Amino acid sequence: MTSESASESAPAADDARERRQLTRRAGLVAAGTLASRVLGAARDAVIAAFFSVAATDAFWLAFTIPNALRGLLGEGAVSAAFVPVLTDVRAKEGVDAARAYYARLQGVMLLVLGGVSLLGVVGAPLLVDAYASGFRADPELRETTITLTRWVFPYIAFMGVAALLTGALHAHGQFLAPAFAPIWLNVALVAAAVALPSALAAAGHDPVLALAIGALAGGVLQVLAQLRAYRKLGYPILPRFSLDPHVRRSLVLLVPLLAGLGVYQLNLVLSRQLASYLPTGALSYLFYAQRLVEIPQGMFALAIGTASLPALSGLASRGDVEGAKRLFRDGLRLSLFVAVPSSVLLAVLAEPTVSAILGRGRFGAEQIHETTRALVALAAGIWAVASVRTCVPMFHAFGETRTPVLASLLNLVVFVALGVTLTEPLGHAGIAVAISAASTVQLVALVLLLRRKVGSLGLGEIASSAGRTLLASLAMAAVGWPFRSLVDWQAGGTLVASLTFVGATVACGLAFVIVAYAVRSRELHDVLGALRRRVRR
Repeated sequence: MTSESASESAPAADDARERRQLTRRAGLVAAGTLASRVLGAARDAVIAAFFSVAATDAFWLAFTIPNALRGLLGEGAVSAAFVPVLTDVRAKEGVDAARAYYARLQGVMLLVLGGVSLLGVVGAPLLVDAYASGFRADPELRETTITLTRWVFPYIAFMGVAALLTGALHAHGQFLAPAFAPIWLNVALVAAAVALPSALAAAGHDPVLALAIGALAGGVLQVLAQLRAYRKLGYPILPRFSLDPHVRRSLVLLVPLLAGLGVYQLNLVLSRQLASYLPTGALSYLFYAQRLVEIPQGMFALAIGTASLPALSGLASRGDVEGAKRLFRDGLRLSLFVAVPSSVLLAVLAEPTVSAILGRGRFGAEQIHETTRALVALAAGIWAVASVRTCVPMFHAFGETRTPVLASLLNLVVFVALGVTLTEPLGHAGIAVAISAASTVQLVALVLLLRRKVGSLGLGEIASSAGRTLLASLAMAAVGWPFRSLVDWQAGGTLVASLTFVGATVACGLAFVIVAYAVRSRELHDVLGALRRRVRR
């Protein structure tokens, strides 16, 4: 081989290696996230069966508040501001400097998390009114929500610590323990929902308090689940309280991230506010539908964003812009390969999905119908949300945390305009339509802004891949459509309905794979190759 041909083959080999590594890492995160989402669906089914929608309206609203702040101070912003800096410090100054930086960042974040938790407990009435002022019309519901908020708010502190552990592990290419840690929240909530309500009622407490106790236990378990892997890194357990230059650099990156995520939280606040003025159950219907669409989003789209950030940060640190763009294209193609069929499948099989998973106990025909309406609208935006989650890490890898805020602001404007307009005629489904439409507009803005920053993105390659994926998805929809009328889905998750739903899902999946193989989908080849390598091990 000549030196010229060798130099030409080097980028191709690097591309293949990076693509395999991205697929492997994303596969680990996806496996853990899929396990968490499946358990989450089981958790939601148990909660929906054991508690009325009035009780779950109160709990899910109470849980939304610290969970929203978790995105600000937990794995969302902290990881994006922390992983690129840790990767850079370790590459340029060595492991000891990285460990010292981590200990100091840990100290600063623990102070912030502790303070926020205390403020949340004290200010629970104000927070509940900020998220759901419509609850004032029902004093009992408002008081229950305030009590639950106070109980569940310290969850944010546990999740902040878990996020710091996750960031350190991701920066070292370790994705297994963080990927599977979230399952413990679902395990704890299911155990609490089954075991505690009777005992709490006998002691004179509201049985729904069991869910708040389960959430706190789940937060503790998510920290413990990562400690063993974290300690093997040799990083300090005890924090230090010092603002060194690297910590200040992370905080500088964190500020615009908080602004961007803050815009998202405003979106969340407004959606809950609008739902709080709707009839009982609207908040629960939206929540359950969002949980269902998060299964495919978390299974691979979020996994790709999580897995690609350390690699993108490394390429950006070395100044390899073209390498970062190649990895970005690979990630976006893989995201769309899962997200597009997920959008189609959940839209076509929305009612069977809700019926089979949630239709038991106190979750009857009306609840199935109303949740289905929200699910169809949210399913239409899965591909857009997944793509947004793949685009944002590209900005973060280059230390650019301000630009995505502009796209988030655009998302907020579109959501407010559509949400206010559509809530009256469509109810909670109008809120779901606004969420999907706003995410689509945000994606377009992100792509345009990213192209402006790094140049041509090779969108033709992505469009070609997405076209093949869409063709396979349409074939899948044709197979799934007849299953909509085979069973009385309003009757709930009977044995016949559940088996029919499983059969429909398998048939649709096979149709998608067969057509994707026939049109020579590169993403299918990558995924199957990763599975073969895993089996050989």
